[in-house]
Amino acid sequence: MPTLETIVNGLEFKNPFVIGSGPPGTNANVIRKAFDEGWGGVVAKTISMDASKVTNVAPRYARMRATGSKEVFGWENIELISDRPFETWIEEFDSVKQSHPDGMLIASVMEEYNENRWKEMIERCQEVGVDAFELNFSCPHGLPERKMGAAMGENPDIVEEVTRWVMEVAKIPVWAKMTPNITHIADPGERALIAGADGLAAINTILSVMGVDLETLRPQPTVEGYSVPGGYSCKAVRPIALRMVMELARMMHGKYDNQTISGIGGIETGDDAAQFILLGSHTVQVCTGVMIHGYGMVKEMSESLLAFMEKHNFETIDDFRGASLPYFSTHADLVERQTKAKVEAKARREGMVQKDAQWSGDDFVAQSDKLVSND
Repeated sequence: MPTLETIVNGLEFKNPFVIGSGPPGTNANVIRKAFDEGWGGVVAKTISMDASKVTNVAPRYARMRATGSKEVFGWENIELISDRPFETWIEEFDSVKQSHPDGMLIASVMEEYNENRWKEMIERCQEVGVDAFELNFSCPHGLPERKMGAAMGENPDIVEEVTRWVMEVAKIPVWAKMTPNITHIADPGERALIAGADGLAAINTILSVMGVDLETLRPQPTVEGYSVPGGYSCKAVRPIALRMVMELARMMHGKYDNQTISGIGGIETGDDAAQFILLGSHTVQVCTGVMIHGYGMVKEMSESLLAFMEKHNFETIDDFRGASLPYFSTHADLVERQTKAKVEAKARREGMVQKDAQWSGDDFVAQSDKLVSND
């Protein structure tokens, strides 16, 4: 029988499903609920040393639905990181680890460009027993004037420098969370790994404008008549997230094989999770999906992922992790492969070659020129 248990960066997850940083992990009570429902891990809502600078507005969400449908496939938010005091979080981290010692509790942390603040935050959080850190280099909205989140993560030099600060004091695994709001996600990703990060998490939300109300002519979500671009998530972003996870996995192959990926972006089912794992993810994170479907969704996800594994005779997550990566190539290679397939198919129809015959390079060129020209 297949198992969902998996070891990632030395941490024992009972399954690869992790609550992503955001509202579903906003305090100790909901984190406990997630563990009680069966999630393998929880990334708490991002914290900083000084929550007094964090002020949220309302409304801060906007949703995209197909015309005439209630199904949400796109979700935008302009919510900031946690506005709860750092001391409160320290107490709650300690409390959660005492009540749920086997649940993997991951602290998401974000700070200004200040070495002392980063190091103090890391040291104090790990003192109360959190299992790992996720460095938020990726929040796309809010606090850019403090050079936090994506304002930091879009600069590979800063990503490497800050990760080095963290690794000097971290005694537990560290994941660097990557922003998708960049041309080549592998660039800052590799710099985080060079600095010693144990893994990468990708992706965070995509900077977006959900739409404009055609009655009021105001952008959405509208706060006192005004708005700002926000982070786009939900199932609509999954193809983009899959592409970026694939790019990170290919960059890491053969160079950073001991480091890991936590895949994020539009995951709502076990089949969604399987796709991220096939492209190199060790764990998968769900945030918006939990807000839509509830914490109990992990049960169905686990069942369907196990069904997928049983169908293909996979016993563990590692048995199929990255199995689809070798099938990515270049467009030129696809053209060559398709041309060869057409030539061989026509040759078989004309009795020129046996079904399983192998041509030499010269034979292929000569026969392909002849057969294609006769199409």
